[in-house]
Amino acid sequence: MKIGVISYWFPPEPAFIPGCLAEELAARGHEVRVLTGFPNYPTGRIYPGYRQRWRDQTDEGGVTIRRVPMYASHDGSPARRAARQLSYAMTSALAAPGYLAGVDALYVYFPPAGAYAAAALLRLLRRVPAVVHVQDVWPEAVTEPAVEGRPEGGRMMHGLLTRTMRGIYRSAAGIAVIAPSMRDVVIERGAHPDKVRVVLNWTDERLFRPIGTTPAGRRAIGHRGHTTVMHAGTMGPFQRVDTAVRAAAAVNGRVDLDLVLVGSGPEERQSRQLAEELGATNVRFLGWHPPAEMADLYAAAEYQLVLLRDLPALHGAVPAKLQAALSAGAPVVASAGGDTVDLVERARAGLSCPAEDWQALADRFALAAVIPGTARAEMAQRARDSYLAQMSLRTGVDQMEQMLAEAAASRRRR
Repeated sequence: MKIGVISYWFPPEPAFIPGCLAEELAARGHEVRVLTGFPNYPTGRIYPGYRQRWRDQTDEGGVTIRRVPMYASHDGSPARRAARQLSYAMTSALAAPGYLAGVDALYVYFPPAGAYAAAALLRLLRRVPAVVHVQDVWPEAVTEPAVEGRPEGGRMMHGLLTRTMRGIYRSAAGIAVIAPSMRDVVIERGAHPDKVRVVLNWTDERLFRPIGTTPAGRRAIGHRGHTTVMHAGTMGPFQRVDTAVRAAAAVNGRVDLDLVLVGSGPEERQSRQLAEELGATNVRFLGWHPPAEMADLYAAAEYQLVLLRDLPALHGAVPAKLQAALSAGAPVVASAGGDTVDLVERARAGLSCPAEDWQALADRFALAAVIPGTARAEMAQRARDSYLAQMSLRTGVDQMEQMLAEAAASRRRR
């Protein structure tokens, strides 16, 4: 098949879902053309070695990549966020008719909603079918943090996005969702049940894999012989890292447990201040680390922490850090709800507690600190087995390839 991949994010950004999919489809003999922007996540600055221009096309590993200019900013301002997403919607739609001419089917990595603009235009002009890979439920995923007392402008935006999503769900030839609960939501919002399939996300298996603990990894996280729980990733409104800081502070001095936080985000500063106010000497902030270092860091910690707020829109979400932990064979402590906890509990890959309940999380931290190493090793093996059985790249690409083939066949039958 000739397959077009439309994604707002793409490697070298940490966008391993569309990136690994494109590579694997090309390795299977398909002709793959990617339409994306210039790499700028998470800083909002264009990566060194790239310069925004209209005609930028390269061939990488059998995949043809066309990058289009866009407004680059990641300062959190709603207006600037809208501007960067709309700019990509416009430039990708302008480039699509020429660059993606002749493709049999499109894969659209979603969100943002603007990524569908190019697909919608190709559907209108040439009846090209699209398979949408839904990672978040919109509009809640972008409006929930401010749901309390949402101003009039926010309500208008919520309504506009709701109508937009209904249109996308109805027009897509296929919809892949990342969790069972998300399937129910998109069907309620207009998608035909026969179009929707659950395809659990994979991770970058070159980075997140089981390896032995190294002295360098232990030094990097400041391991001091205590049971160490690591949270790796964004510290933002959907994670509520303060829950983990409070929980760690509560067990400080009671058990030998350390919490290390790798990454950054809008709530990092407040979380650092909270740790200082609580006297949480067992909490360490390590800042951002390159993805290539993460396997060593994961292996150096005894547990990986998965945090997700208790919001209806997130009950059908599965954070990427869960797949990364399971692929690496790392036991998990999950403070979340919905499908995230269901996956951990079914796999028997760690410990879980309700979201945003720091006291319950403190209890899990205390338990984690006294679980014998043999039992922890069994958790680790079950974590790895669960990933390979349900979430591996091969399993996911098999499903996406089938959906794209069915979409292409439906076009030929028209």
